[in-house]
Amino acid sequence: MKLQLEKYKEQKKEWPQQGYHIMAQYDDEKIVVYQSYRPEIGNFAVQNQFFGGAFSFERMTWIKPNFLWMMYRNGWGTKEGQEVVLAIHLKRQAFENYLKNAVYSSFKPTLYSSYEVWQKNVQNSNVRLQWDPDHDPYGAKQERRAIQIGLRKEFVKSYAKDDILEIEDISEFVVEQYKLVTSQNLEDLVTPKEKPLTFEDDELNGYLMLK
Repeated sequence: MKLQLEKYKEQKKEWPQQGYHIMAQYDDEKIVVYQSYRPEIGNFAVQNQFFGGAFSFERMTWIKPNFLWMMYRNGWGTKEGQEVVLAIHLKRQAFENYLKNAVYSSFKPTLYSSYEVWQKNVQNSNVRLQWDPDHDPYGAKQERRAIQIGLRKEFVKSYAKDDILEIEDISEFVVEQYKLVTSQNLEDLVTPKEKPLTFEDDELNGYLMLK
């Protein structure tokens, strides 16, 4: 597994406790995002290193750079249709491009001059941006917000193949760590090493409410 790992409790000490933060594993070239699929889609992606086969290019696909938010969403890989957990190593430039083209999934009066302007932007954009409460390993809501990004049309086509550097199946790792969670042994829980991500583009940071 290519992911860098660290004990959850050690990481938690360094993480911001509130505010809007893109918590992720990244470097100058790439960023890791997570998705979960049924075996038919997930196994195809791992074997071929791109999304195809039963993967739908007609629907919006949501990517999440925050591991624990993904674990909350997929029930640590236990939910039906989300058994295959993927770590997608994505070109960082592509990820930043998604955000530059993203429109919030709900109206933000501080960012859009009017509700009508926001609605028009939503209609014209193929990238959605959403901030949700982050969650701890047990699924409890946190003050900190976690980001997820929805892609469709030309963006999902680019994401599915051209923007991907590598796809890892981390399902077994997730199963192993979930055993620690269910036994309430967070002392030994290991998660992908994450830190807040900001960009050189101050306008983008402002739009994303990254402080």
